[in-house]
Amino acid sequence: MFLEIPVNHKENLGWIEVITGSMFSGKTEELIRRLKRAQFAKQKVEIFKPKIDTRYHDTNIVSHDKNAIPSTAVSSPQEILLLAQNVDVVGIDEAQFFSDEIIEVCNTLANNGVRVVVAGLDMDFMGKPFGPMPYLMAIAEYVTKVHAICTRTGNLAHYSYRLTDNDKLVLLGETQEYEPLSRTAFVTAMKERQKHKKS
Repeated sequence: MFLEIPVNHKENLGWIEVITGSMFSGKTEELIRRLKRAQFAKQKVEIFKPKIDTRYHDTNIVSHDKNAIPSTAVSSPQEILLLAQNVDVVGIDEAQFFSDEIIEVCNTLANNGVRVVVAGLDMDFMGKPFGPMPYLMAIAEYVTKVHAICTRTGNLAHYSYRLTDNDKLVLLGETQEYEPLSRTAFVTAMKERQKHKKS
């Protein structure tokens, strides 16, 4: 659990919170919840997402449950630094789609006294660490790992299994393209895929 108000008010540096997990685990929902609480507290909040994520809306951050909050779509992490002036809180969704520059941007913001709340996938469709997310988790003061429910076993899902044969690292999609799976279900599905490729 993270503290929204520092105990020692003499320490005025910010911090980084990372919300991570598989697809359909509620990452964006939790991001929106935290940012709305900050807005209710009359804090100045700026919210960003990568320009390539246009699944639900060109600019708004939208969860799978259709919960939404206005944001600014940016092409590069450096734009966040330019646009996040005189703010208390910065929210960033789908951080795995940004370049590694996002790491330095988050550090700079936190070092300047900003609370930074970042959400993103921890692993890609192959079950490998995704983009800058592992580094962001390492430097964050608070990391929240959320879980979906495995569609095959009913257990907690940690993996985002791709249902199509597309091997591109970045493939935006929903339930037609991805399925949340537990470790057992994911390993079984990957073995079946390999077997199918060989035959």
